[in-house]
Amino acid sequence: MKSNSLTNEQEVSSLEVGELYIRYKAYAFSIAYRMLGSVVEAEDIVQDCFAELQSKPLNDIRNPKSYIARLVVNRSLNLLNSARNQRESYVGEWLPEPMSVGEIANIPEETMQQKEMISYAYLVMLEQLSSMERAVFVLREAFQYEYTEIADWLGKSESNCRQIFSRARRKLPDRLPPMEQSSDNYAAKEQLLARFTTAFLNYDVSEMLDLLAEQPVFTADGGGRVHTVMRTMRVRKGVLALLTSRRVLTRLREREWVPTVINGESHFALLENGRLSEVLCLELDSLGERIEGFYLVVNPDKLTSVSTT
Repeated sequence: MKSNSLTNEQEVSSLEVGELYIRYKAYAFSIAYRMLGSVVEAEDIVQDCFAELQSKPLNDIRNPKSYIARLVVNRSLNLLNSARNQRESYVGEWLPEPMSVGEIANIPEETMQQKEMISYAYLVMLEQLSSMERAVFVLREAFQYEYTEIADWLGKSESNCRQIFSRARRKLPDRLPPMEQSSDNYAAKEQLLARFTTAFLNYDVSEMLDLLAEQPVFTADGGGRVHTVMRTMRVRKGVLALLTSRRVLTRLREREWVPTVINGESHFALLENGRLSEVLCLELDSLGERIEGFYLVVNPDKLTSVSTT
């Protein structure tokens, strides 16, 4: 496995900071977003990193792309560690912040060495890891950096980074969700979304049962701002009862359901009087035929990066 930072990478130390920003801002954001699960925080990290570059002699930086990635990872780690108490005191379940594909529009093609978007289910999965596990796993799995480089960035030994990666992998499911949705699956998912919408709005127990995977998960995030389901439901019988209840989630049936591209995939934006009120992201099984995960984002603070236009 070759280091991402060395693949087809030219020496660009002669570039100005503004040019580096145009070339690598999407790449830097993709790392920060994977690390933090927050669009706003990722954007702040990227701005801070390029602001720091303005005070450094660029001629001393042999590989700006690698250097920027290092800055982003370490700033993200610092932020995750400082925000640990805040997340532990968060009211209810914590879900990552979804984003519209438009947030990364107009990216120069040369920055897209790897698709910059990440599926929402993959982002949710990363929440199972500690901050250091997340850093090592993201750099190795998503960006294919060598352990020697990761170790240098994080101030650890190569063997320690290998151990951290192995520990992180053991925490995660055997079958990882795809990082991005295949274009071949869009039509099939659109049909499944339509089936789900009809079944949910009509309290159709039989159809809903047919749509659910064997071990579905339902998680809602209101952040204490909006009343919603407080605990993750992990039992098929319980998820079915929740989705077909005439008392729970009733307000969702009053919304306008708009299929929307969120995190590079087809999901739902729910509108109340034309305004975004919730986002519902669905995770499918390996065959794309049943629903394994329901992730309902209700906290208005986490809806600012989703556009329905």
